[in-house]
Amino acid sequence: MSTLSISIIVAFVLGYALIAMESLTKINKAAIALLMFVCCWTLYMINPASFIQIMHPDFKGVGQEVITFVNEVITRHLGDTATTLFFLMGAMTIVEIVDQNGGFNWVKNVMQTKSKRSLMWRIAFMTFILSAILDNLTTSIVMIMILRKLIRNHNDRLIYASLVIIAANSGGAFSPIGDVTTIMLWNAGMITAVGVISEIFIPSLVSMVIPAFILQYMLKGDMESDVEKIVESEVSDEEFGSKQRKVIFIVGVGGLCFVPIFKSITHLPPFVGILLVLSVLWTVTELFYRHLHRKNGGNQNFAKRVSNIMRRIDMSTILFFLGILMAVACLQEIGLLTQMGGSLNDIFNENHYAVTGIIGVLSSIVDNVPLVAGCMGMYPIQAAGDMAVDGIFWQLLAYCAGVGGSMLIIGSAAGVVVMGLEKITFGWYMKKITWIAFVGYIAGILSYWVIRNFLLTTPL
Repeated sequence: MSTLSISIIVAFVLGYALIAMESLTKINKAAIALLMFVCCWTLYMINPASFIQIMHPDFKGVGQEVITFVNEVITRHLGDTATTLFFLMGAMTIVEIVDQNGGFNWVKNVMQTKSKRSLMWRIAFMTFILSAILDNLTTSIVMIMILRKLIRNHNDRLIYASLVIIAANSGGAFSPIGDVTTIMLWNAGMITAVGVISEIFIPSLVSMVIPAFILQYMLKGDMESDVEKIVESEVSDEEFGSKQRKVIFIVGVGGLCFVPIFKSITHLPPFVGILLVLSVLWTVTELFYRHLHRKNGGNQNFAKRVSNIMRRIDMSTILFFLGILMAVACLQEIGLLTQMGGSLNDIFNENHYAVTGIIGVLSSIVDNVPLVAGCMGMYPIQAAGDMAVDGIFWQLLAYCAGVGGSMLIIGSAAGVVVMGLEKITFGWYMKKITWIAFVGYIAGILSYWVIRNFLLTTPL
């Protein structure tokens, strides 16, 4: 390995370490990710010809032709990254529109019960389902807000919050739109919507049910009798009426469910479908506001208009993914990921259950986005076998990278946000919850092995 390659790897590792220590450095991880991306590619440009000879042996250009070719390579990687980023931006905007218009208030009503254990199962399944339709991060925030209304005892709420993390990650793993990593794999054509849902649903469900079954024994008795009653927001605070809010909910959530169908019909990339849903929802709300302007008169400015809601989208998260994915692309272009993929296969004798299982454990320590991006660079799609579309490796990678993040509270976006909202300490979670999440994780892998060997031996 050349000195230049080592320098690029060191730049990536240092950047990654700073991202992991964001809570200590107080530097936003998006800033570090972007700096890491630029540093890696700047080092690459010191002598790009040496890397091109390895990764693109068919290219025979020299001088300025090399520079032009590298720019084309970077542009191609940026295009692949942009499909994921635009999908995320569209999905985040749609969810925000629905939420701001009271679309998730109904969830609060179905959660109310007197039994603590009954509430736990309701929360588990509701989180599991919502995270598959929305995403695990948004679902976690919604469920924690609801728990704060229902549970006054902080110790009990920590247990419920831990289950929210597990259920959100499990629910996102079997859906092509439920987690960033599944979105990445689906965008790249490594899994299909039908394939990941049909094969990973049961393992994901198992990885949620078993921890919920164990956690329920940490709760005893009934809910406090003076629990705050949850009520709908006053109609006067809403810009739209009840019927209009229902239409927004149906168009938004129904549209998210329609995206995989749109892709299968048109064969267009998933981000096109999500932008279609956003444009339709945006148009519908604009028609509603047009009616309000006619009714109220004047040039009243409505706070929940889509153009205003879009300002609330977390652009730092989008830029973080941009930096990470482009930095990983640089590692791919120096040949590191290919070497690592071959080494893992050699060590585990091409046992992809072991390889993906280790990746899942690693995803609880470091962010699963660069891990999955790295695997996508290490292992190209093959025509047949475990590496084919919907092959065992890609399906297990979707499951392990998503569910594995539940083993440590810093291992997933859902865990990090719940950690901040409920002030859960790393040590408490590791002592009380880690082993429970690990049991569910292993049980899900075993259930997948049973499915692929005895029930569903070939993809649908």
